[in-house]
Amino acid sequence: MTSPLDQDLRRKIAARLHYYDDLGIRLFYKDRRGKLVDQTPVPGKAPPKTALAPAFPQASRAAPVAFADRPPAPSLFDTVNKISNDTLLKVREDLGDCRRCKLHKARKNIVFADGNPKAELVFVGEGPGADEDAQGLPFVGRAGKLLTQMIQAMGLRREDVYICNVVKCRPPENRLPEKDEIAECSPFLLRQLDVISPKVIVCLGACAAQTLLETNRGISQFRGQWLDFRGSKLMATYHPAYLLRNPSAKAEVWKDLQKVMAVLGLEVRKGKPA
Repeated sequence: MTSPLDQDLRRKIAARLHYYDDLGIRLFYKDRRGKLVDQTPVPGKAPPKTALAPAFPQASRAAPVAFADRPPAPSLFDTVNKISNDTLLKVREDLGDCRRCKLHKARKNIVFADGNPKAELVFVGEGPGADEDAQGLPFVGRAGKLLTQMIQAMGLRREDVYICNVVKCRPPENRLPEKDEIAECSPFLLRQLDVISPKVIVCLGACAAQTLLETNRGISQFRGQWLDFRGSKLMATYHPAYLLRNPSAKAEVWKDLQKVMAVLGLEVRKGKPA
């Protein structure tokens, strides 16, 4: 018979489970490579250092560098596709109070996009989470905070880039969007990208990359490689939510972002994430 858990350990386990629940992680598997180590912060004691959890470089104290040719505070809907005469405003109006797929049944808000409609850099994720659904903005939860850190490490601000998702409504339990949902929603994403016509598109995770590239190949087969997409250069990398679960992958993502920085003419800082 096993001894009951003491109250302090119960509290720590409950707090950790709540943390993972916020990330949408509800399935756990035993790690047979070694024993688990409790890394819960202890007051007055510095947290243990680990080489498996690199962070992205901190932004310098100076203000992040914005693209030099960008006008100040552009309207979210003033960019026009010169070929189709489409605009982001038209895309949003056509989307309307969308009920084209089953995702609308449980949503609180449609999450259209956020950022600079004239950005040279666009980040595309898979779909909104709980925080995004509540606020109506993409990438504002835990994964969003990490994405903001990634953007700042590049020497930019969120206001300098454009952020959107494959689907505009939150999938239940933060599951991946299903094929029929992607089929209904992705045309609006394609119109957004056509209107903005960015220099670089960064796909965050397999769902975004597979949707735009129309492939079933795993992201590991083309992550970090330059691909062409409708006149833009496309780079697929790991989703920030994946990095929260696998911190050691941050080093690979930073290499991908450095390639993006080089194409955009941003200063590429040497070294690994510290």
